[in-house]
Amino acid sequence: MNSVEIKELLIAALPECDFSVEGGDGKYFVTAIGDVFEGLNSVQRQQAIYRILNDYISNGAIHAVSMLVQTKSESVHS
Repeated sequence: MNSVEIKELLIAALPECDFSVEGGDGKYFVTAIGDVFEGLNSVQRQQAIYRILNDYISNGAIHAVSMLVQTKSESVHS
């Protein structure tokens, strides 16, 4: 599994969001920006991403994921 494949999985699950995936060798950094995260706390936002990637984490294709998950308005201010 590589960063392009992970990005494709995320886009398929949350097409209304913008994603960036960096890394390799099982360790990735995901940036997710979308209004779908509005009203969710940081744990809930991360859980939304983990739900998409969990099978790949469980089978060892992904070893570690760090992430930045924001709404579009939060992204503009950072």
